[in-house]
Amino acid sequence: MNLSPRSLTRCLLALLVLTLVLSSASKAQFRVAITFGPPALPVYEQPICPGEGYIWTPGYWAWDDDVDDYYWVPGTWVLAPEVGYLWTPAWWGWGGNAFIFHEGYWGPVVGFYGGINYGFGYFGDGYAGGRWERGRFFYNREVTRIDERRIRNVYNERVVNETRINRVSYNGGEGGINARPTPRQEEAAHERHLAPVSAQTQHVRAARGNQQLRASVNQGRPPIAATTKPGSFRGRSVVQAREAGAPYHPPANRGNTEARGNGAANRPAYNNANNNRPPSATHVRELPQPERRSAPNTGNAKLDQRYQRQQQKLYSQQDRERQKLQQRQEQDHQRMAQQRNAQARTQQLEQRHQQQTQKLQQKHEAQQQHMQQRQQPPARQNQSRPPKEKQ
Repeated sequence: MNLSPRSLTRCLLALLVLTLVLSSASKAQFRVAITFGPPALPVYEQPICPGEGYIWTPGYWAWDDDVDDYYWVPGTWVLAPEVGYLWTPAWWGWGGNAFIFHEGYWGPVVGFYGGINYGFGYFGDGYAGGRWERGRFFYNREVTRIDERRIRNVYNERVVNETRINRVSYNGGEGGINARPTPRQEEAAHERHLAPVSAQTQHVRAARGNQQLRASVNQGRPPIAATTKPGSFRGRSVVQAREAGAPYHPPANRGNTEARGNGAANRPAYNNANNNRPPSATHVRELPQPERRSAPNTGNAKLDQRYQRQQQKLYSQQDRERQKLQQRQEQDHQRMAQQRNAQARTQQLEQRHQQQTQKLQQKHEAQQQHMQQRQQPPARQNQSRPPKEKQ
């Protein structure tokens, strides 16, 4: 086929544009644009606080785009990662054409959480269930369920909750809460935050894998509405919802896929309030969950089982090392908070923690790479030999 110079130029330009489009498409991720809000907050009781230093984190509806459904993340008590830190709950807000999920975080000030009335001290603005004093957390008996035989640091402060009847679980949009952040809450959004601790991450993962917690199954009345501790979904620690906050009627077409920028695949559009987090993790709890790779299939059952045992042993060892270093770093912060003039030494502590975290991360990555290289199936020798010629 003969082409003129002009036609050839057009073909080359078209090929270049197509290459750029395919390159961009390969980097794009797909998410579900959630055009209808989550169910109303269910009615349930708060379990008794398990001990000092635990702070209540209210339950909320999350989205699982693998099944196009909301699922309930039970409320639970979580040990504060640092002295003086409080929990800002997650919340949903209307973004103009879809609902956007804002992840919860730890910080010295409770930030904006959509004006959602989660109850138990989270009545839409701040937290009235307790406060830090002299390095200890004191619980408000008017709001929080505690066992005073185990917890003595308490106080009484009556709270006027005028919106207790409103169980709407999202901000903006049709029927949503009409609330905007105050100047102080906007400042809090840019202060130093901590991501949810590993126990909370595992708690969410367990909730997502529980079919009974899906809104389409429980109709807004989850059988596990709250737990005493994260991830504890059985036994006496489980509190069932008394009733749904409102009838749940999801639309037939639950989601529409649309392209979005780089991010975690198959997840809703998270707007993490901790947007000033450094690109490299400072603490172990900020590291992503390590990838659990499957053992190679060599065709030798005994060898594959041995590889699997080796991998499990390595993963268990790395989990212990992560937990041990995380505990040490949290203890460092607790000791620092009790010292005078600690602010001047905090930067040095954070630099040391960042070095520790990066060193541990690099060590674990190298161990996993070495493990993968050792477990590569050996190449068969006869594949590299040329076939014998017939005599």
